[in-house]
Amino acid sequence: MRPLAGRRIWFVGIGGAGLSSYAFLSRAWGAEVGGWDRVETPYLRSLEGVRLEVAPEPVVPDGWEVVVSSAYPGVAGTARADFLAELVSLRRSIVVAGAHGKTTTTGMIAFVLAELGLDPAWLVGGEIAQLGGNAGAGEGWLVVEGDESDRTVERLRPEIAVVTNVELDHHATFGSEAEVEEMFEAWLAEVPQIVRGWELEPAELELAVPGEHNRRNAAAALAALELAGVARTDAAPVLARFRGAGRRFELIGEKGGVTVVDDYAHHPSEIEATVAAARERTGGRVLVLFQPHLYSRTRHLAHELGAALSNADAACVTEIYRAREQPVDGVTGKLVVDALRPGLRAGWAPSVEDGARLVAAWARRGDLVLTVGAGDVERAGPLVLEALR
Repeated sequence: MRPLAGRRIWFVGIGGAGLSSYAFLSRAWGAEVGGWDRVETPYLRSLEGVRLEVAPEPVVPDGWEVVVSSAYPGVAGTARADFLAELVSLRRSIVVAGAHGKTTTTGMIAFVLAELGLDPAWLVGGEIAQLGGNAGAGEGWLVVEGDESDRTVERLRPEIAVVTNVELDHHATFGSEAEVEEMFEAWLAEVPQIVRGWELEPAELELAVPGEHNRRNAAAALAALELAGVARTDAAPVLARFRGAGRRFELIGEKGGVTVVDDYAHHPSEIEATVAAARERTGGRVLVLFQPHLYSRTRHLAHELGAALSNADAACVTEIYRAREQPVDGVTGKLVVDALRPGLRAGWAPSVEDGARLVAAWARRGDLVLTVGAGDVERAGPLVLEALR
């Protein structure tokens, strides 16, 4: 199947997790693809031979159809959400959305379909090592991670929709959790078959990925696979071998008896779940290096972030990763430090490098160090290992 044959598609922001996967699938479906980004990223490895422009400002050559990342709203072209809606319309599709767990759940579904020889295509917002990357172009079901952060999931019309859970996470888009619920329910009303993850009991099977949250992700994945025609008895033993997505409780290394794990957790519920998963994997202390993500989220959830981090044995907080937002007066990572429980060993580090050195100095044999956040804190894991004595 080459439904995009004859089209020339230029992706503005091609180095991101989303657009890189759209470009990969578009090329497999017959389009000539190219794109621009500010820097080269690991996601571009799957696009060898594609025309790439790396420059400080967007480059858009003549003669191309343009698809634009939501990070560059000033560039003329088709919004990434509208292009994704087109891709979803071209194949029997499963879309996974929700506040937490959507990358892992999407990866679980795609992995089971692939391992059972059902040849899926997939678009996932993270690297799935067992699948070879964040995108695949098989001839079977298209499995897609949807995004509610800017309401773009509303435009997708799959055959099966999964919502893992509902919680207010994106304060710049939604005014309340009720508004998030309303958006999801309106979307689900347009989909023939649906899975509401919060209505399911956690899967009762031994998984390669730890934590109650992953057992809930597995339950949602199994329910979606059943709707897609895969018997639970066939899916469950395969799912048990799924080792997770990149930056989802990802082992970075071990040195001197100290284990270092990296995780994308950036919301209080996710941090709490990740710390609980770490407790399942170690009898020692759990130390956390946390980089807050977004001024809006930190301003609204500083107290909750502090409470979640307080489940660890020690926590160090860095300055906020600004991402797409401008600084807000009085909103810094210190708000989270101030919200940590009294008596907890706590630290403040302006940079990721400072934080890595501090938690490495705290660590002793038997400890598990978590580096968590949605910014560039993934740099910290190797730095911690280097600094360990």
